[in-house]
Amino acid sequence: MTIFCKKISFLFLMAGSFVACDTYDPEFNETTLPERITFTAPRQYPEGIAYAPSLDKFVISSITQGKVGFVDQNGRYEDFIQRDTSLISAIGLKVYNGKLYVCNGDQGVSTKSKASTTLKTAGLFVYDLATGNNLARYDLAALYPDSNHFANDVAFDDKGNAYVTDSFAPVIYVVPADTTKPRVFVQSPLFGGTTGFNLNGIVYHSDNFLIVAKSNDGTLFKVNLNNPSLINQIVGPALPSADGMVLHENDLYVVNSRNRVTRVRSDDNWSTFKIVETDSNGYDQATTNVVVDGRIFTLNARIGEVGAAVSANNPNQLQASEYSIQQFRSGVLQNNQ
Repeated sequence: MTIFCKKISFLFLMAGSFVACDTYDPEFNETTLPERITFTAPRQYPEGIAYAPSLDKFVISSITQGKVGFVDQNGRYEDFIQRDTSLISAIGLKVYNGKLYVCNGDQGVSTKSKASTTLKTAGLFVYDLATGNNLARYDLAALYPDSNHFANDVAFDDKGNAYVTDSFAPVIYVVPADTTKPRVFVQSPLFGGTTGFNLNGIVYHSDNFLIVAKSNDGTLFKVNLNNPSLINQIVGPALPSADGMVLHENDLYVVNSRNRVTRVRSDDNWSTFKIVETDSNGYDQATTNVVVDGRIFTLNARIGEVGAAVSANNPNQLQASEYSIQQFRSGVLQNNQ
C-alpha cells in the first residue's frame, strides 16, 4: 500500500532542508493491487470473497473447513475465523459497517459436515471484523421447514437490512438491521427448480430492488423491495451457471460458466439487459467477485472439484492448495447481444 502525505511540513533550517510529513490520510490512501494474485491455503476451497478496506486485505471463505481467512496483495494467506464449530461451510460473505457477514451451508464435504446438517443448513453468521468474535448466528433454515437448504449469498440495502439467497429452497430471507428476528422476505416458484443450484448471487440496486441470479437456468430476476411479490425475470441472454455478481456504475458483472465474467447493462432500469463484454482469460472454476477501488476481482475457487466430490460423496478427494484472484479486464471481448 502506498501512503501519500496530504501536507508537507517544511523545517527551514540554515541548510534549507525540509522533512516530509508522515501523517496518514485515508483520502490519499490508495490500494495498489496486481492484476492477478495467487495464494496458497491447504484444502481451503473458498467460495466467497469480500474486501476489507480497513485491513487492505481480501476476505475469503472455505467450503471444506468452515473457516474464513485473509489474503493480502502479495498472496499471503492467514486464518481469521477457524474455531467456530457451528460454521460448517463458509459460503458467500460481505464486509459491512465493521462487521463480517458469512453465509453458512453444508453440501456434505466439510470436515464439520454431519448427516443432520447436509443439505439442511442455511444460516447467516456475524463477526467483529477487528477481533473475529462472533456477534450473532441466525438460523434461516428454521424459517422455511420441510425443505433442503443452502445459504449462498448476502447483500445489503441502504438501510443495512441483509438479504440472503437459498439455493435449495425457493426463498430469499431478510435479517432486518433494527431487529434480531429474521424472516422469509419472499417465496416464489420462480426461485425453485428440480436439479442443481437455484438462487445464487444477489445484489442491491439503489432504486430499491434486488437482482438475483438463478444458476441452473442462467436467468436474472428483479425483486421489488417495496412489494416483494412483484418479481420479474430480467429479459436478456442466458448466463449459464450464473454465480456471484457485483453491481458497479450500473453495470452488472456476473461470474458464469465457471470460466468467465460477463458485463451486462440495462437501459430500462433492469427490465431487460444486454451483454456489453466478456472476459474469459484467467478464470478457472470461478465463483464470485468483489469491487476494490473501481476494479472487479474474481475468485478462482476450484468449485468444479467441489461439485465432483459432492457427486462422488467423497470429500477426501478435495486436496488442492493453490487458488487465485483475477482482475476483470475491460475490452477483451465485445458482444452486442
